[in-house]
Amino acid sequence: MDWRSINFDWNRARAFLVTAEEGSLSAAARALGLTQPTLGRQVDALEQELGVMLFERIGRGLRLTPAGHELMDAARQMGEAASRLSLSAVSQSEAMEGEVLIACSDVYGALIMPQIVAQLRAAEPRITIRLVVSNSASDLLRREADIALRNFRPEEPNLVARKLRDTCARLYARPDYLRSIGNPETQADLSRASFIAPDDPAMIARSLADFGFDLNEANFPIVTDNFLVMWEHVKQGLGIGFIDEQIGNAEPKVTEALPAMRPIAYPIWLVAHREIYQNRRLRFVYDFLAEALRHPLHSDENTSG
Repeated sequence: MDWRSINFDWNRARAFLVTAEEGSLSAAARALGLTQPTLGRQVDALEQELGVMLFERIGRGLRLTPAGHELMDAARQMGEAASRLSLSAVSQSEAMEGEVLIACSDVYGALIMPQIVAQLRAAEPRITIRLVVSNSASDLLRREADIALRNFRPEEPNLVARKLRDTCARLYARPDYLRSIGNPETQADLSRASFIAPDDPAMIARSLADFGFDLNEANFPIVTDNFLVMWEHVKQGLGIGFIDEQIGNAEPKVTEALPAMRPIAYPIWLVAHREIYQNRRLRFVYDFLAEALRHPLHSDENTSG
């Protein structure tokens, strides 16, 4: 290979790739942990190095030019190769010192993980834990996280997945709220109740229809994209919400809205890249989490206040 023919900064190619995938400089800067002006300068510099215009500025957004489209496949291959190199380097590490990224939902990150992280840190204080909190699935193949908690079995062949157990969610509300709507006993009694939606209300209504509910848009006067925010609204008496039973049962401010109702069952999976088998630090954290999450936390350890 004639290395002298490569006349651009590889780091700037990453800036181009992430900007194209995120759709704006601001979103790409957040993804890379850079300031927007810095990222913009990297993209501009790459355009000058390559002698082509990569983006058209459309209002506050960006659109790939034909030349930019032509270069995307090569840029993606570079990004995938860089990710593989990083994973290979990580897999060779025998050191316990270092950081481990754990992806989990906002509710688990706030109400379940603190106790587990405290135990993990006590067992191995040389490891630094970074929680990647999101209600969407992190991409482990692109190193958005090292280990992830998921409620579905992954299909990617390069991932290692261990089913820890099945758990379930139940409906909860404050007792005074339930009294205000007549202490409901059946799904039909909740036809006029207020539900706090942690996602698209139509999707929530369809899901609850399988459990005998007939709900419409009027039943969801408060909508958020965050389960932790939903849970706080339930605790304040603003309506009914569903959450993992080990969290709901440990919260003294609420009670089950319909104790006789069949719970909403779902699995807990622990997922990591296959390279974890060759990395002592990641394997330690993976095995520790698997054991800690295999059983529900005791209520006295999981009081959310």
